[in-house]
Amino acid sequence: MPKRAVILIGMLAGALWACGVLWVGRQIPVPIAMIQPVLMGAVFAPGLVLSMMIARLAQRRFFDDRSINGEPPQGAAAVDQAVLTNTVEQIILALCIWPLVGFFVGAGTVLALGLAFAVARLVFWVGYHLSPALRAFGFAASFYPTVFAALLVVWRLASTLGGA
Repeated sequence: MPKRAVILIGMLAGALWACGVLWVGRQIPVPIAMIQPVLMGAVFAPGLVLSMMIARLAQRRFFDDRSINGEPPQGAAAVDQAVLTNTVEQIILALCIWPLVGFFVGAGTVLALGLAFAVARLVFWVGYHLSPALRAFGFAASFYPTVFAALLVVWRLASTLGGA
């Protein structure tokens, strides 16, 4: 199958995943008074995955003579570095968006976003190592839920302001 077809299938599957994550999140009954602990808890699983990525890359650098001397990573270590960089970018995006998602869409949605993000990042990591085209689902499954949730916030804000 051509790479672009594999990537497109991964992107479409990631969009379906995003819709499922948001739907499941809306089913989790969390009182708004619990939003602060929920937000802290929602980033815990992504933080664990991030720590695994950092540790794996450090381990690869330690046992590679070129990397231990500060040269750019090669091979599997370069993949790990790319995954780590992209994961940090997406975590920062999530930290910018998820607090308002919790307030306008629901705290349960933020919990679902956090757990789904952690799973999707692991899938991204493994997929990238197997074949670069296979990273598409993991990327989309961690990126799209945050973007779709942001669109829900914008929609809720527009509805609130338009109805006022």
